[in-house]
Amino acid sequence: MGVTRTPRAKWIEEGLRALAAGGPEAVRVESLAQALRVSKGGFYGYFANRGALLADMLDTWEREVTEKVIEQVERDGGDARARLERLFTVVASAGDGPATGVAVELAIRDWARHDEAVAQWLRQVDNRRMEYLRSLFGAFCPDEDEVEVRCLLTYSLRIGSHFIAADHSGRSREEVMWLARLRLLA
Repeated sequence: MGVTRTPRAKWIEEGLRALAAGGPEAVRVESLAQALRVSKGGFYGYFANRGALLADMLDTWEREVTEKVIEQVERDGGDARARLERLFTVVASAGDGPATGVAVELAIRDWARHDEAVAQWLRQVDNRRMEYLRSLFGAFCPDEDEVEVRCLLTYSLRIGSHFIAADHSGRSREEVMWLARLRLLA
C-alpha cells in the first residue's frame, strides 16, 4: 500500500494559519511540516520553493475572500440592495477559517506594508472588491460621489472595525454595525 501524500491544500491552509499567527516570517517549510506532522519532503512535490507557497497562499486567500464571496452573493440574484444585504451577511459570518479569518486579512495588509509585490497583489484585491461594491451601490445611487463614499465607508467598516475598541453609548458593536448597514443601504 502506498503512502498517502499530504494534500497541497493542507500546506496552503497551514501556511495561512502561520501567516495569521506570525506574519510571513512564520511561514517556514520545516515549521509547516511539523504542524502537519509530516516530513518536509512532501512540500517539494507541490511547490518549487517557499516563494511559490507564499504566492499560492495569496492566490487562495484572494479566491476565498473575494471571488467566492462575489459568486455566493450573485448566485441567489435579486436587486442591488438584496445583494448588498447578502454581501454584508456573508462577510459578517465568514468565520475564522485559514483563508477567511480576519487575522489573515490583517496579516496580509501588514505584510503589504513591507513588500511591494504583496502590496500590488493587495491593491488588485482591494480594487476588485471596490469595483463590485460600485456595481451594487451604483445600481440605486445615481450620484457617483455618493457611490464612492458608500463604497469607501463599507470597505472601511469591514477592515477598520477590527481596530476600534470603543464603546457605543449603550449599544453593542453588532447593533452599531446593523445601524451602519441600514444607513449605507438607504
